[in-house]
Amino acid sequence: MAGEDEKEDIAKLAKGGRTNIFGFLLRLAARLPFLFIAGRMYGAEALGRFAYAILIVEFAAQLATLGLRRGLAEQLSRTDRPHVHVVWDGLLVSFFASTIAAIILISFPQIMFPNSEINGLDRFLPLVIFMIAGTDIALAALAYRYDIASTVRTRSVVEPWTISFAALWFALPFMPFFSLRDGLILSYVVAMFAALIAALWPLLKSYGLPWGWRPKPLKIASLAKRNMPLAAADAAEWGSRRLDLAILGLFASPAIVGVYYIAQQVASLPQKLKTSFDPILGPVITRNLEAGNMKAIAGQVSQVGYWIIAAQIGIALALAIPGEAVMGLIGPNFVGGTGALAFLLAAEAVAATAVVSEAALVYIARHRNLLISLSMLLLQAALSVAFIQICLRMGWPPLFQAAAVAGALMVALGYASIVKAIFLSKLLKAPVNGWRWTLLLAIAVAVAVGYLVTFLPEWAELVVGIPMILGSYALVIWKWGFGPEDRTLFKMKS
Repeated sequence: MAGEDEKEDIAKLAKGGRTNIFGFLLRLAARLPFLFIAGRMYGAEALGRFAYAILIVEFAAQLATLGLRRGLAEQLSRTDRPHVHVVWDGLLVSFFASTIAAIILISFPQIMFPNSEINGLDRFLPLVIFMIAGTDIALAALAYRYDIASTVRTRSVVEPWTISFAALWFALPFMPFFSLRDGLILSYVVAMFAALIAALWPLLKSYGLPWGWRPKPLKIASLAKRNMPLAAADAAEWGSRRLDLAILGLFASPAIVGVYYIAQQVASLPQKLKTSFDPILGPVITRNLEAGNMKAIAGQVSQVGYWIIAAQIGIALALAIPGEAVMGLIGPNFVGGTGALAFLLAAEAVAATAVVSEAALVYIARHRNLLISLSMLLLQAALSVAFIQICLRMGWPPLFQAAAVAGALMVALGYASIVKAIFLSKLLKAPVNGWRWTLLLAIAVAVAVGYLVTFLPEWAELVVGIPMILGSYALVIWKWGFGPEDRTLFKMKS
């Protein structure tokens, strides 16, 4: 019976994986127009200003969710109350936290814009914190019921296409009330509002209105306190992908920050593959924890880890080998960020094991998991500053600093992956490993194909080269790397 349950769980994970791979392709198609518009029409300096402000706001929003992006699944699996009431408790406590964060940033807007003047409605940008936090919690509630399609629709269609169209609209010359400096920020606000609507609508359809709901302050306070380690772990995971930008901003000009932001955005596309597994992996893990089935959890973490590592390595190779052509698509001033792009893509592949291990650790050993995450951030910060200082003392070009912080991120994430996988293996008393040696064969084939692709014209590297690299890599993985359980990822019925 237990074996049947485990197969059913793998089937659910595979179904969520198929949806998320489709969502990744949608997000890739939708995100590239925004990067092209931002790079070509706004320029690196405006991008740098936008990137730093969004960095601060999204960090505040991460804290305002109070760990409920993953903690909500645990709450729903253990309560006797109507689930809609628990969800609205979460929305309410997040609203209070968002209010505190927004008041602080509105009162001290220099935190968001340290190197530029504050004009117009810049001060009120933190109001999007309510939208970001509300969207995250609504999508977490939907994921508990295995509704991943809403996450894909919101994150991969509504949000990226809205910001692309809005950025184009605000850049048009017949928009006399807005400057190019403000256009990106306004586009972001519009996109976050659209994402909130896209998340709340299916939430109401799935859970209904909270009839008879009465907020319980003591339970909400207890919920917030219990979720603090989760919130901190989420913030650490999110911060590891933003600390590099924050440190770079202390040493480099806004234009360098803008170039790095573009490389970061391209590299973040494969990142969505692993983070989007959290909503579907969380409920499966919590249910097996309730049943005390530790070996099943180890198997599920290893299985999902392999899927993510295999996919991310392929995507990293396809984007990094023709990296100059990819960055050149955004604009000629961004080609210098190719080195940073390569390190960032490698970092995403290295991080996969840490992320899937953490999906279980946040429920089993949340405080010790947090300590590992914090040690990773300290290592990343120390290495980033050290690498930048080396670049400065050697007199290397400013863009070398961008590659330096990306390299520091890669090393720090590698450390986290090794430590968290070993720690989780000891807790579960079962091996946790998403790596398989057949990946080396697939990498070798893809690199050989990629080397030939670099002799093509730049446009052909993108149009023909990327599919060739991905295709050759996928062929090897499919033929020699995938077993029967892996192939459930591609069975349309599960």
